[in-house]
Amino acid sequence: MREHFEIRDHDAAGRIGELTVPRAGVTVETPALLPVINPNIETIDPGRLRSEFGADMLITNSYIIRTTEDVREQALEEGLHEMLGYDGAIMTDSGSFQLAEYGEIDTTTTEILEFQRDIGSDVGTPVDIPTPPDASREQAESDLNVTRQALADAEAVDTGDMLVNAPVQGSTYPDLREQAGREAAATDLDVFPVGAVVPMMNSYRYDDMVDAVAAAKRGLAEDCPVHLFGAGHPMMFALAVALGCDLFDSAAYALMARDGRYLTVSGTEQLDDLDYLPCSCPICHTHTPDELRAAQGDEQESLLAEHNLHVTFEELRRVKLAIRDGDLLELVEKRARGHPAMADGYRALLEHADQLERIDSASKGTFFSVSHESARRPEVRRHHERLPRLSVPDRLLCTEYGTPSDHDYDEVWRVVPPFGPFPRALSETYPLTAEVPSRTDASAERAAAEGIRALVEANPGTDVTLGHDGWGADALAAVPESVTLEDLAADGHRDRGGDEATAVDDADGTEPGESRSESE
Repeated sequence: MREHFEIRDHDAAGRIGELTVPRAGVTVETPALLPVINPNIETIDPGRLRSEFGADMLITNSYIIRTTEDVREQALEEGLHEMLGYDGAIMTDSGSFQLAEYGEIDTTTTEILEFQRDIGSDVGTPVDIPTPPDASREQAESDLNVTRQALADAEAVDTGDMLVNAPVQGSTYPDLREQAGREAAATDLDVFPVGAVVPMMNSYRYDDMVDAVAAAKRGLAEDCPVHLFGAGHPMMFALAVALGCDLFDSAAYALMARDGRYLTVSGTEQLDDLDYLPCSCPICHTHTPDELRAAQGDEQESLLAEHNLHVTFEELRRVKLAIRDGDLLELVEKRARGHPAMADGYRALLEHADQLERIDSASKGTFFSVSHESARRPEVRRHHERLPRLSVPDRLLCTEYGTPSDHDYDEVWRVVPPFGPFPRALSETYPLTAEVPSRTDASAERAAAEGIRALVEANPGTDVTLGHDGWGADALAAVPESVTLEDLAADGHRDRGGDEATAVDDADGTEPGESRSESE
């Protein structure tokens, strides 16, 4: 059990946790963003990052410090915290990024970890190999062997109170990512960055990023704090947190400001194209677009960087609130509507619903079904898996409408797409308190039909009738042939009512739910 990381709350695979960083004497609440500080370029004073933006941890590059003579000497003499003027926790990268970019660095894991320890880093990083996406399997396996040795070397270094990262690599091979996660978790190292995802995010391959992280998470233990290296755009935080990522870092706030780009939770805008500032942060509240454009050079860069950080930290707070309220996946779905690539990422996330379901809370806030993707959420899967446990009578009516005023069934259950059937006594139980649209879509109907199928297959001796509200052919094809179908919409019963609703007779006197096949 890793005593320095404690999970306080969770939703889906996302969690609010506390990462204790002993060398800094700081406890960082996660999910957390670590702003990247270039030791040679100061866009925002690091001291302000904690006091004004709430950043309890930042990250800087120890390889750049080590290879820049005057900065190296200052860091060794004063220590990182004094040099940067920052009293929170400081993580240092090792030079692996430079290795990935330029193909060569002149340091080893032992050397760079000892240097990180000596300059006062609170969380150090070994020299792993970030294998890019789509590399050959031979390269990915070879690089993983080097990273495996780097982790072994890191375990052998006397780092004192400094925590140490155990990067998880494996390119775009899920089995290698899972294997790397399992091996990293078996070490006595402390924080677990999922590496080499920046190229995926830069090319908007959020679905591939999701698959890589999900695979790594399958290998990592639940008590492993997970860092998504190089991820810092606010539009992807909800998605990444729902996967189980706890720490993020990015220089995007500064790099985009340098290019005149303005971050939002749904994408990036060019300052030159803005007529309004869609934000109420201190920068946007006190400036107009024209005033920001009129600012020149470093001043404009600093103002934009501050806005970018404000909107980024605001989104992290929003994610935490969603976890606490139990509606993180609703927030993921909102963000997925902001960009097609994010929609791909959300759909990829739902392909791992079984993985999420194992750790998702069984009771939380109201389930909102707002799109066809909602039918694939882990709560729906969990309900279907529990259906065989329910006690079922000999003759059962499952209906989308209220209980018929006159019937001879042993019981009448509700049917709510996308969940399917359930006893009315469970109507006030999560997630069956769900808010669903009256105009259900084909995916919700199909999921409800699969629920009917699960119930029938578990109870083959039960005579089941399904009263549905005009379901489409795809959903009806999923219903077992043994089920009697009653199309309530075709019979004119459009008044759904509630559990106490009185059924309205149609022309032939048939009550909703009476056993009558659609072919009659």
